[in-house]
Parts: sequence; C-alpha cells; structure tokens
Amino acid sequence: MSVKVRFAPSPTGKLHVGNVRTALVNWMFAKGQGGAFVLRIDDTDLARSTPEFEQGIEDDLVWLGLVWDERYNQSKRFDRYEEAAARLKAAGRLYPCYETADELDRRRKVQLSRGLPPVYDRAALQLTEAEKAAYEAEGRRPHWRFKLDGKRVAWEDLSRGHAEVDTASMSDPVLIREDGLFLYTLPSVVDDIDMAITHVIRGEDHVTNTGAQIEIFEALGGPAPDFAHMPLLVGEDGSALSKRLGSLSIAEMRDQGYEPIAITSHLGRIGTSDPLEVAPSVEALGESFSFSKMGRSPARYDTADLDRLNAQALHAMDYATARPRLADLGSDMGETVWNTLRPNLQKFADVVDLERIISGPVNPVIEDPAFAAAALEVLPATLDADAWSIWTNAVKERTGAKGKALFMPLRHILTGQAHGPDMASLVPLIGRERIVKRLAGETA
Repeated sequence: MSVKVRFAPSPTGKLHVGNVRTALVNWMFAKGQGGAFVLRIDDTDLARSTPEFEQGIEDDLVWLGLVWDERYNQSKRFDRYEEAAARLKAAGRLYPCYETADELDRRRKVQLSRGLPPVYDRAALQLTEAEKAAYEAEGRRPHWRFKLDGKRVAWEDLSRGHAEVDTASMSDPVLIREDGLFLYTLPSVVDDIDMAITHVIRGEDHVTNTGAQIEIFEALGGPAPDFAHMPLLVGEDGSALSKRLGSLSIAEMRDQGYEPIAITSHLGRIGTSDPLEVAPSVEALGESFSFSKMGRSPARYDTADLDRLNAQALHAMDYATARPRLADLGSDMGETVWNTLRPNLQKFADVVDLERIISGPVNPVIEDPAFAAAALEVLPATLDADAWSIWTNAVKERTGAKGKALFMPLRHILTGQAHGPDMASLVPLIGRERIVKRLAGETA
C-alpha cells in the first residue's frame, strides 16, 4: 500500500510552530516511505478564510521545503459533503437538534451537579415531527449530531501503540452547525475516503476525536486510515507553551532571520532519539524519520536550541549557497571573507555588521596609547597568513604583554569589539592602511 498523508490547515491565520510540526512529520513520514503528501486547505468557513492567509500557507510550506504532491480546497467540495450528510441522515446516523447553547450549558451543569458526566442525553431523538415544526416556526434552525454506536473503538497507533476509546462516554459530535456550516469532522472524513489517505498523523489531543471519526468512516462505508498521535509541544521548562510562543508564526521567524533547515531540524527532531543537530537537508530528515524514535513524553520547544541550530546551519553554509543572498544584502566581499565571517554568524544578516570590521568604519577602543604605539612600530610590512603570529610575537617582545593582555587590546583596537572572527584571518583582510589608522586611534 502506497503511503498517502495530508495536512489540512485553515486559511484563517498564519502557520505557527505547532501546526508546522504536524505538517513536517506528515511530510517526513510520507517521503521516508516513498509516499505522497497532500495539502488540503480547510476553507469551509467562508467568512473567516482569506486568499491572503491561503497564499501565506503555501509560501511558508515552500520556504520550508515541504512541497506537496496534491492540493485541494474543501470549499470546492461542498457537494460531496452534502451527499455524505444525506446518506447519514437517511441511515438515521445524523439527527437534528434544536437546543440553544444556553440550554445545553444549563443541562451540562445539572448533570455535573448530580455527579453525572456532561454527555449529551440525546433528547432530540425523542422529538416528534410536531415539536420539530414548532421549533422551526420559532425561527430555530437545527444543528446536526452524529449518533455514535457507543462501543469501544480500538486501533494500533503508530506513535502510542494500542489505543481504545469508548464512544459510550462521549457526546454525539455536532457535524453541521445551525447556519449550515460543516464543522471539520465530516469534510475531513469524506476527503480522507475520496483522496485515499492511508495515514492520519496529528497531536495526541485528537485521540478521543479519533474514536468518533472511525465510526463515521464505518458509517460512510470507507476504510479508516491508520493513525498516529504525537506528543504535544511544551516549553523548555515542561509547561504549556505560552500564547506568544504557541502562536509564533513561520512568517515572523523568517523575518527574524531563522533558516528553514534550522526550523525543520528543530521541529523534526525534538522529542525523538535523534541528536538535535542540523540535518543536511529536509529530504535527509524524511529519510531518517521513524515513529519508533519518537518518545511518549511531550516534546520540549526551546528557543535556545533553535538559535544554536540556526548558527550551526550558517557555519556550515558554503559560499555558493550564500552568494545570492549576500548579493541581495549588497554585502558580497568574496569567498574568503564569507569563510572568515561565517563561524560568528547567528543570523544571516549579521554578515553586514561583521563586514564592517573589515571595510570600516570602526571606532578603535584604545585603553593604553603606549601599547598601541608599540604595536604600530612592529606592525609587519606585509600582512599575509602568518602576519598575526609574527606581529603578536613582536608586540609581546616589545611590551611584555602576553595571553589575554596581549590579544584583547589588539582586538579592541582593530575591531572595536571584545569578540568576533579569528584575528589571524581578519588582519590580512582589514589591510595595513586601515590597521595603521586604527592603531593611531582614527576611525577607519
């Protein structure tokens, strides 16, 4: 059986780290199995869905390297959902309910006060045609519930192992709202059947929903896919993700300078037995993916890990890859400069500031003018690859300074900073003319 998975985002907002992790795991599983990845836009809520958000979803997935094999819009498939709803109604599995939200809330509170579970009591099934007509005459419109079988539904979960849900402990789920809007469940099941989806991969917060959905698959005569329910993301301290982090969008992360391979490596490997390091490519992530590597504990999302991976990705980036982006920044000083600066990059745009160390202007920091003057006197005439070693030995002999007392003053004078790229590589790039000016205390 050829593997086929789907990612079904709603175009009512931007993609954030939580739903991108779901998309990524689906993509990795499919590609690792030689299967297909389907992008299915859940735009049944026509009032809230926008073309801008839909385009943003596509742009983010392409930027991350998660390119789809098939693409659908649920808003173009309403006829299929209407057909499925009609079949369920004819079979007595989809029934109309006329309770208002307030009435349902009061009923739940009464049940809780009696020590009973707040499960819908199926009162609507007892309504006569006359009572339904009376509600309709009042202006009420029904919402439609799926009548569960009330049985134990079991499946072998790729992530959790054996799983069971007792649908007798659940309320019959609402599939169609009073205004006629299809809620997520029915379109999702219909599409999974029509599109031959073989595996549904999502967060463990959907486990209970799966029991009801398997019954809907059975009621529609379609084969239920295999399921995998992943542990959820938590913060670095184990607590639930904050609202800010939980909604951090991929568009924002791109604007902040994160590399796509750093994001996919982070989200694809946290909570697994794989080492948390940058993958050679997103394809390599797919080739190495296995649910057997995924732990049962929540995956800890730590921004510090993402920052480390981002730096790691930049430190390994070759000049051919960097060159077009350097040109876009107007900061391409050549391969030698790139190789010198990249070990100090945290974000790609940092290269602009680091190049100023070479090209200036730099405000030298001189704490001891006598030391600077002595260093100037012994500055080699030719600044080649060995110049830094020759020069520092000469300065040490002239001033008696050594170790940190020797190297730090020179770094402060030449770069105006306490930390930065390797000085032996920088000195030939800065050039003798600028070094002379900086040793003399001039901005250069």
